[in-house]
Amino acid sequence: MWRFGRKTGTGVIRRRSCGAQIDVSQKPHPAVTQKKVHFSLPPGDFYGVRKTGPILFPEWISNYGSAWSSSSTCFSMRLFCSGTSNTDPIEIHKHRLMLWFSHLPQEEKQFGGYFSPETMHVDPLILEKNPEEGRGLSISPFRENISKSHSLAIEQIFDSSQNGNQGRGLNVLLYGAVGTGKSTVVRKLVLDWCAGSTLSQFKLMVPFSCEDLCHLSKPTSLRDLVGRKYMHLRKTPFLSGDSNQAREVLFIFNGMEKMQLDFRIGSSELCSDPNEALSSGAVVVNLLRKYLLPEASILVTTRLSAVDRIPKKYVNRYAQICGFDDPDRQRAYFTSRLLLQSGEKPGKDAESLIEMLYLNLQRESQLAAACFLPSYCWLTCATLHFLHFTDARAPIRTLTGIYTSFLRLNFGGEVLASGDMSSQEYRTSLMLYVVRTVGKLAFDGVTNKRTYFTENDLEQWIGGKTKTDEELRQLAVFRTDVLDFFLVPCVEHSRKVTESGEKRYVFAIPAMQEYLAALYVVLGENKNALEKVTKQVSEVVGQASEDITSIMSILSKLIPLRIFAIFNLLKLFPKLFERVSNLSKGRIASTMAAEMFRSEDSFNEDVLDQVEQNLLGVQGPQLEQEADTRSFELYPIFMGGLLHYGNRRLLDQLGCDIKSTTVAQITRSLKKQLVKESHKQLPPAELMDLLVLLYEFQNPRLTAEVLQSVKVINLSTVRMTPLKCFVLSSLLDCTPSSFLLDELNLSSCHVTPELLHMLWPAFRKTRCLK
Repeated sequence: MWRFGRKTGTGVIRRRSCGAQIDVSQKPHPAVTQKKVHFSLPPGDFYGVRKTGPILFPEWISNYGSAWSSSSTCFSMRLFCSGTSNTDPIEIHKHRLMLWFSHLPQEEKQFGGYFSPETMHVDPLILEKNPEEGRGLSISPFRENISKSHSLAIEQIFDSSQNGNQGRGLNVLLYGAVGTGKSTVVRKLVLDWCAGSTLSQFKLMVPFSCEDLCHLSKPTSLRDLVGRKYMHLRKTPFLSGDSNQAREVLFIFNGMEKMQLDFRIGSSELCSDPNEALSSGAVVVNLLRKYLLPEASILVTTRLSAVDRIPKKYVNRYAQICGFDDPDRQRAYFTSRLLLQSGEKPGKDAESLIEMLYLNLQRESQLAAACFLPSYCWLTCATLHFLHFTDARAPIRTLTGIYTSFLRLNFGGEVLASGDMSSQEYRTSLMLYVVRTVGKLAFDGVTNKRTYFTENDLEQWIGGKTKTDEELRQLAVFRTDVLDFFLVPCVEHSRKVTESGEKRYVFAIPAMQEYLAALYVVLGENKNALEKVTKQVSEVVGQASEDITSIMSILSKLIPLRIFAIFNLLKLFPKLFERVSNLSKGRIASTMAAEMFRSEDSFNEDVLDQVEQNLLGVQGPQLEQEADTRSFELYPIFMGGLLHYGNRRLLDQLGCDIKSTTVAQITRSLKKQLVKESHKQLPPAELMDLLVLLYEFQNPRLTAEVLQSVKVINLSTVRMTPLKCFVLSSLLDCTPSSFLLDELNLSSCHVTPELLHMLWPAFRKTRCLK
């Protein structure tokens, strides 16, 4: 693949003129190179936390080295930590926790990189649940009878007045569905404790990742475990077990669903010695039993499926995190990001954008139901930021990349395993499981032009063919924890139920259906029966042919070759599979082209305007649109975007591998289809969609070859935005210097002076401008 503009190997399309950034290698400052700085990094074993982002745990806890790649930031942090004269282990611990949990992941830098956790944190709703009430269910939005009398702030959950036994610390279980903000709350709690603004009754806070702990193979004591993760706490007296110093200690175990805790005496022996070596699970169990350091308090976060793994008698307080339950919380989140999208005073465009978004949320729309989860608030902000605040100075972003990053933030590195996490036998990539189940449902909906699904549809496409007990257990965990993240009940009054009274479900964000359907196709999961049989036979026969050929080469020296000629047939199966596979890749390219240029969609608005309308709503009178008339114009665009190297690299981290050979085969077939269509006179909106597809693809060579067959770009009546201007200029910049358009028509496009400046590179590529 051709790669331009960056040294990371992720090929991008970018303007190289008129204010575009130029990468210049920076020379190190002489003072920096001459100064010797010594910094002792914490042990790397702690950094096993998976989740990332402001809604999750910092990524660099799981990948420590990436956080120190910035030269200026790295140097300032090292000087701060190495030059400090404070030798108090607790203060050192606070400083390092502050650094670790304040780091922003790469996904946040698409907003400009200037956000701080304090400016963009909005407290979600937390409700206290009595132990006898059980784990409960996720609170649905728009329910007027939600009792908020037991709502509390995170710092209130360790109120000592709620502890009946003053000699023991509190065990608090904080649970919630995927995307409700459990890790965000823990992250903010740690940062506030480090700053001294909350939980001042605890002098020591020790956060752990349960995903990290479950991979520890050697027995270790509690003190050694803490010292291994936090070297500066190796000799702290708070964990010695003497007197009652542990009452000032708070342990945090994030993601308890990753561990298989066994509270039976026969499996986890009783131990009260913090110096006694035990398995990591036994250490956690004895802490929760209050047999080990009974004075210490414990906060455990978990998902809904794992609430019952801790016996109720070991939990003093249950707290359910419920996300953003009302439009005001959602508006506060959007305001903190979109109004602060630049370091200057917010403009009128950003303020009007917030108002339109708030009006859509107040309508109890499907978007408001999705933004009940803070994760979808992040996705909405990222999409609106992409649509309205894209310019030449911002990092290269694509709509496909935003959705891929969103899934990596929520499911990166996760596996679906109902048994022991350390066992590899029944571990499946969670994202791959999502593609094979929810993605299959999404693909069926796109194929049949449906956005609404019934209980029967869910039963048919999600887990309908499970057979073994392990598969049933995995399905139960998936339905409890993950399914509601993608599919939610329809909130539109006219479409809530079918004619027979059956409840209807929709994807939380409409574009997510098209993204998962595209991923399902690009991964090759929609194979027909011939392709599936051919692949299986090819794998089996291909392996057998290697062994048999070796034996035959020896025996053929003693026996005539004619007798063994039949074994040469074995070599035909791999070739047959390759032929069928090539046909499959060509069919994917044909599907992309057919979906891009559907005649019934030719009079729709361009796809970027459709995305914006889904988020902001349609102002004024609206025409009633039946479900079977829904267009899926993002579907082929996502298919093209998923072939980009940067998205494939992120998907590989999710366990979804798209082979380079597959990309090359699809690209060759797609190029022929696009060149053929580009010779036709497309409507302006359809032509804009073609340009968006090429931009999402991020392949400069393919872009140049397709655009060279275009002589006229007619975008008249298309509402031009900064993003559309950036797309047009970036694509034309990929063409050879000698290439010139015969005509560029931008009449009735609402082009402002600011947009004219962005379009200047495109003007230099045309002979006639309208």
